[in-house]
Amino acid sequence: MKGLFFEKSVKSEAQCISGDGGSRVYLLFLISLLFFATESGMAQSQDRVPTLAERKALFNYEKTDLGIKEIGSEKRGTVTVHDITFVGIPGKNPVKAYLVVPEGSGSFAGILWGHWLGHHTSDRNQYLDEAVDLASRGVVSLLIDAMWAEPGWYENRALEEDYENSIKQVIEMRRAMDLLMSRENVDQDRVAYVGHDYSGMYGSIAAGVEPRAKTYVFIAVTSSLTDWAFFANKPKSKVAYIRQNSVFELTDFVSELRGSVLCQFSNTDPFIARTDGNLFFNALTVETKERKRYDAEHFMGGDDIRADRTAWLIKELGLK
Repeated sequence: MKGLFFEKSVKSEAQCISGDGGSRVYLLFLISLLFFATESGMAQSQDRVPTLAERKALFNYEKTDLGIKEIGSEKRGTVTVHDITFVGIPGKNPVKAYLVVPEGSGSFAGILWGHWLGHHTSDRNQYLDEAVDLASRGVVSLLIDAMWAEPGWYENRALEEDYENSIKQVIEMRRAMDLLMSRENVDQDRVAYVGHDYSGMYGSIAAGVEPRAKTYVFIAVTSSLTDWAFFANKPKSKVAYIRQNSVFELTDFVSELRGSVLCQFSNTDPFIARTDGNLFFNALTVETKERKRYDAEHFMGGDDIRADRTAWLIKELGLK
């Protein structure tokens, strides 16, 4: 009834405007209204907020062959460090990684490690010594290079490519978890994820999509990827950038995470406001979570920080 009334009103208005030639004007007027309604509908469709299920689907991938290749290996006491690559995104450059394996046949706990973006050890080497030490307690570790391991990645990247690259990075992290959990000597019920800086943030998305680990350690993370997006360059349109990348808002994915969580923050971090760290932590809905703060730089390299992280992993993974 409302539509009929509207059409009659429009026709009446058109005839008042056009007199006896009202039918033609009326037709043109309706066409213009139809065009406006179509354009308006398209705008509303584009502005529709995708559901979390739709956002999770962005990170779907085919479980194709991981294509693991060993480049070399090194013995560190009884521990073997394998220098490997694996296929993260088919057709793209393989992911560099270290696979750290204890002596013996297992069953071992497993840890996937993600490094920070910083001025040193900004690659798979960051937690290598820590992984070797934990191997003596019965842990198989996989340490991967993320896209920010490439020198100059942050300042040289095209911000318009952040959306696609973010999706690929999360998929590579999920593929890394596939690799770790596919090993026969790894107990799939005793797996952890440890991520610092960007690796903590992208790792939290992967965990929200598919929470396979028993426990997580997130180090120096903020609540949104856009908090760090514009330090070096600006996109062509900041509004368009934020709209497109809003599908990655971390607090939504973090709320889907399952397992226990330790968050480690700096009291004086210039890159993370206390409120932003709190937003990340408060979004966690898990029963077991702990937040620790330290007088430390963003690198978070203090012995007390490492000791707390090790104690957490020993407890949550049931290590020796």
